[in-house]
Amino acid sequence: MTQLTRMGIDVAKHVFQLHGVDERGHTVLRRRISRAQLRPFVAQLRPCLIGVEACGSAHYWARELKTLGHDVRLIAPQFVAPYRTKDKNDGNDAEAICEAVGRPHMRFVPVKDVGQQAVLTVHRARQLLVAERTALVNQSRGLLAEYGLIVPAGVGALRRALPALLETPELPVLAREVFADLADRLRALDERITHYDRRVETVARQTEPAQRLMQVPGVGPVTATAVVATVGDARTFKNGRQFAAWLGMVPRQHSSGGTRRLGRITKRGDVYLRTLLIHGARAVMRQVARRTDATSRWVMALTARRGFNKAVVALAAKQARVLWALLATGRPYVACP
Repeated sequence: MTQLTRMGIDVAKHVFQLHGVDERGHTVLRRRISRAQLRPFVAQLRPCLIGVEACGSAHYWARELKTLGHDVRLIAPQFVAPYRTKDKNDGNDAEAICEAVGRPHMRFVPVKDVGQQAVLTVHRARQLLVAERTALVNQSRGLLAEYGLIVPAGVGALRRALPALLETPELPVLAREVFADLADRLRALDERITHYDRRVETVARQTEPAQRLMQVPGVGPVTATAVVATVGDARTFKNGRQFAAWLGMVPRQHSSGGTRRLGRITKRGDVYLRTLLIHGARAVMRQVARRTDATSRWVMALTARRGFNKAVVALAAKQARVLWALLATGRPYVACP
């Protein structure tokens, strides 16, 4: 085989597609192999640049292939798609990955170690339980409305209302039994979420970078540990703006003929981190009217000009830049007077 210098791997559960090129960009490898064959096959190759789409099990394979001496890069799916010039199939996907990984300005996903993956596993389990609780609350409110019983939005409102509602004569006996079961399920979910919250708090106490990030207003243990576990080495990003762009928190550009137009944020990148930062910014927004620091004054002025929601997004993007600076420099947070 001609010397292979760059390879794209389309990862799946059982069968993987490989596409490799030489230093001139000529295709020298097109191969479909099983999961069991992948590591032995790559082990007998000379060290090269390998691209893998950031999907399920990608971080595991990146770690495995790195131990074999290869330079492994993970690429977000939305950055691979523009390089697919033919119909979508495994072979064309591997070719697109191979092309994308060789681009000089490509944005890569940091490879997570097993410790980072463990922390994110806790976050994913908690996220699943929170989503289940939200669905249960919405379903319960909808069912209660069928009996003319209206409960305000929110977990706390339903939690407070259920004991009295279970005694109301408007509910038939059969319906009361159902709502009693739903109330038990809500309590069980609350307990499990609290359990994971404590686990996250423990991780935050034991992680020095997370402690520094928690000094930033609106950043608690959940956001801090998620950022540290997801980002890893913040120096992989050139600056805070690149980090914010990686999170999808910079505006889209629609520019032509020298005219620059900015639209809504791109919403590319990690949805979970972006959501946490937005929620944190909303929490800060509720307090800015009572504060006189520079950030609060800036937020108040921006809210007056652009509205509440745009100010929330702008504050979240600003905090993303601050979090990057704290991680990249190792310095403590210092609030502006």
